[in-house]
Amino acid sequence: MVTGLSADVRRVDPFDDLDTDSRPEGDNGVNFLVVGTDRRDGVSAIQKERYNLGGSACDCTDTMLLVHLSGDRDRATVVSLPRDTYTKLPPHKDRATGKRVAGRPAKLNAAYTAGGAPLTVRAVEKLTDVHVDHYLEVDFTSFMSTVDVLGGVPVCTTEPLKDSYSGLDLPKGTTKLNGGQALQYVRARHLDGGSDLSRMKRQQHFLASVISRATDTGVLMNPVRFNKVAATLLESVRADPGFGTEQMMALGRAMRGFSLASSEFASVPLSDVDHRVPGLGSTVEWDRPRAAKLFAALRADRPLSAPAAPDPAASAPAASDRAASDADPSERDGSEQDASERDGSGRDGTPRVEVAPRDVRVEIANATGRRGLGARIDRELRGTGFATTGTPSNARHAEHARTTIAYDPRWDRSARSLAAALPGAKLVKAPHRGARMKVTVGDPDQRVRPVRAPAAHGTPDEAPMRGDEADCR
Repeated sequence: MVTGLSADVRRVDPFDDLDTDSRPEGDNGVNFLVVGTDRRDGVSAIQKERYNLGGSACDCTDTMLLVHLSGDRDRATVVSLPRDTYTKLPPHKDRATGKRVAGRPAKLNAAYTAGGAPLTVRAVEKLTDVHVDHYLEVDFTSFMSTVDVLGGVPVCTTEPLKDSYSGLDLPKGTTKLNGGQALQYVRARHLDGGSDLSRMKRQQHFLASVISRATDTGVLMNPVRFNKVAATLLESVRADPGFGTEQMMALGRAMRGFSLASSEFASVPLSDVDHRVPGLGSTVEWDRPRAAKLFAALRADRPLSAPAAPDPAASAPAASDRAASDADPSERDGSEQDASERDGSGRDGTPRVEVAPRDVRVEIANATGRRGLGARIDRELRGTGFATTGTPSNARHAEHARTTIAYDPRWDRSARSLAAALPGAKLVKAPHRGARMKVTVGDPDQRVRPVRAPAAHGTPDEAPMRGDEADCR
């Protein structure tokens, strides 16, 4: 029995001074605003030196996530809100003086500095029109302790990552990070050209790895272990008065049913990543129409990857045809399915895929007996953008065989993206295979066709990153 989790939680009332009538209406799910602050009160001198945590705290939000738990508790959606979002803070009570002040232009992360949790909630609700049900504030200490109590969390990088400012120094490949290293990984600002958007993507990847770690190690199925992890997290977290043992247990029970494929990760679509504002410097501006679609999906308790309504004037297949691709690829017959039946195409006839080809790793085996066919398929897939090995092999020849794609079900969206480039291929589940797909070419006339990668800032119907795509390929 897990009890008493909320006894020592530090409380903050994020709904103080909020006008109930002006707030967005609630939806069928539960929405959590999770903010990471740079408070470091509990960080030891040794940790500060080892993990480059010196300097003074900015008393602002370092990370901001809007987490939607679906009404049926079977799906989690995580939307990263850029800290440098250009906004206008609503009139509020100044956090330092207690006096009422007028609204003013600011970056989103300044809401916490100016008015604490209440102003942060108001600013987020105003921007998104999404009702915030619960507020969780995580600092450096709670973050590191939670990672450590999980026994570390693995991350996979496609290239070495080194940032002298945060102290991050990771080799290419998979590394299990302890709490301090994990903090360096999610805080690093001087990688990828210093882009905060790339930093948000790393944070999403890491959160997906945390979900995977908690699921794979049985933490969520073991009341004793779950109690230990939850208690560690809550020791230094601040939460709204309504978030307690019951809510923590409900969240834990819901997560027990999660696979990485039942989680979605997205960032707000942007129209300008370097919007200059006098007195504020560089800010980011949202693409309002596309952002509105994203948050409308949250309010409707709908998966972000759900298809939009069909356009009768379009020459592309109906959106309902694309909906089938959101199901398990083998769901209809229990083991495998003709991938060509589910292709969704753009108006120029080129299929649009959910995962960029460069993020899909592929090896090729030639089972036709036709010399050079494996090399041709490998070369053409690589030309389309897929990350092939470049070293195709031969497989046992089979008469009248079809091309198959063996894939780990955790990478189902990557498999569908690959299948779109190989008309007529069958998808075949291969649990525990890992990220690399295996294409066994059985059709001597197999062809490769180009595919369209998702947009850089995906709208709800352009398939945001889901948890099954969170690991590097």
